[in-house]
Amino acid sequence: MSKLGNLGARLHRGEVGYDFVANRKIWYGISILITITAIVGLAVRGLNMGIEFQGGAVFTTPKTSVSVSQAEEQAESASGHDAIVQELGSGGLRIQIAGIDTNKADQIRTELSKDLNVDSDKINAELVGPSWGEQIANKAWQGLAIFMVLVVIYLAIAFEWRMAAAALVALIHDITITVGIYALVGFEVTPGTVIGLLTILGYSLYDTVVVFDSLKEQAKDITKQTRLTYSDVANNSINSTLMRSINTTVVALLPVAGLLFIGGGFLGAGMLNDISLSLFVGLAAGAYSSIFIATPLVADLKEREPQIKALRKRVLAKRAQAATQGGTPDGLITDEAYADEPEDAAPAVVGPPRNQPAARNRGRGRPSGKRR
Repeated sequence: MSKLGNLGARLHRGEVGYDFVANRKIWYGISILITITAIVGLAVRGLNMGIEFQGGAVFTTPKTSVSVSQAEEQAESASGHDAIVQELGSGGLRIQIAGIDTNKADQIRTELSKDLNVDSDKINAELVGPSWGEQIANKAWQGLAIFMVLVVIYLAIAFEWRMAAAALVALIHDITITVGIYALVGFEVTPGTVIGLLTILGYSLYDTVVVFDSLKEQAKDITKQTRLTYSDVANNSINSTLMRSINTTVVALLPVAGLLFIGGGFLGAGMLNDISLSLFVGLAAGAYSSIFIATPLVADLKEREPQIKALRKRVLAKRAQAATQGGTPDGLITDEAYADEPEDAAPAVVGPPRNQPAARNRGRGRPSGKRR
């Protein structure tokens, strides 16, 4: 653990780091491939919408000796529709049948009572009309659209429109992947799923804003220096907040993984899958997009500005000049290359480590500071 903490401190100080921005085409390609897979899965298999969205009925029975598989066959035979049966802790069954007319519920309950050997009056029926389910679905889409608009407005005011656009792309990326995995896995989409989606979007936005805030601070007065390009500063921002993103993501994923794999998998509490899968996939996708998508995309957009283009040319020219003075053209350059640059011109960044060889003329004409 101490080594991990030391690594985080070294990342923050800029002593070590990974060039995320330079390899952005790789990350873009991976994201496009995953997104296309999710879209294809969504188009081919579609979403398994719960009765809250398409209407139907839920029958809850008292304790019975009939197995889940037998009850599922009998429910499908009685209704003519697909049925989802779950065993309750009390020994009863929860039978969910989507797409049936509410007027047919009494007939289905009567047939279920005969097949399950249970008194009809003890079978509880909850009915959801298709019009109400459609209204819930429309409200969910409206809430998602309002959320997106407010996010863009806030980020455009707090930061700038380029960061707002990059954050929006990252959010759409996270939604598409999460929804696509729901289609591929076949989990039921319920209001809990919508709650999970909105929750992970907020978390993804938080992770992105942390990096953007660091980038905004480090890129202040960036055009007054010739040490780093905007992409260099963006990469420093990712590295300086990398351990924070990893730690918060891991801590958030652990309890969600418990809900998904233990609660929904081993214990058979299928209703936990509705929200836990969206949280698990969304948290992982949000952490990925904030590091590999949002910030590199901001760097791409900013590098198109005339001032940032001119800065990049000056930085590359300075590095080429430094290479002839004992440095290297990859940014590991000597301090002498910036001898003519004011100290306050450098941006507030933690730059990459630089070689500092002893120079013949360094300190000439200056007091040595040694005591006599």
